[in-house]
Amino acid sequence: MTGPTPSSAVRTFLAFDYGLKRVGVATGNSFTCQAQPLQTIAAEGDARFARIGQLVSEWQPAALVVGVPYHPDGAEHENTLRARKFGRQLSGRFHLPVHEVDERYSTTEAKSFGARDLDAASAAILLQQFFDAIPVATPVATPAATPSERPE
Repeated sequence: MTGPTPSSAVRTFLAFDYGLKRVGVATGNSFTCQAQPLQTIAAEGDARFARIGQLVSEWQPAALVVGVPYHPDGAEHENTLRARKFGRQLSGRFHLPVHEVDERYSTTEAKSFGARDLDAASAAILLQQFFDAIPVATPVATPAATPSERPE
């Protein structure tokens, strides 16, 4: 699993807030660097991965982002290992890079915003954290010259 890297091409991302019973999903792209809650998948096992597969086909992401929980002091716990396993499963099934983001307090933050779908909102918070960690790249293209700026 790798960290964020800047790129000149616009790339779409899907982010996941993993839970045993539900997985929140968000999307965003590298052009706007704005995450949007998408939905919560309330399924387990193969049904969960089938639904994720549909989303991967629909959104064609360049990479996936998975929230990994830690204790407030940074220590790992059982759900840390589960979320990492989920990330490895995503990588293996969909052959996409998976980036991990520390998900401490994402649900608390989603609650403070009054989110109706906490899981999807938490996934959006995770994806926004990922975007915020990407260094700002300089524009690759400059605007076309106006008629008064063109050489004669």
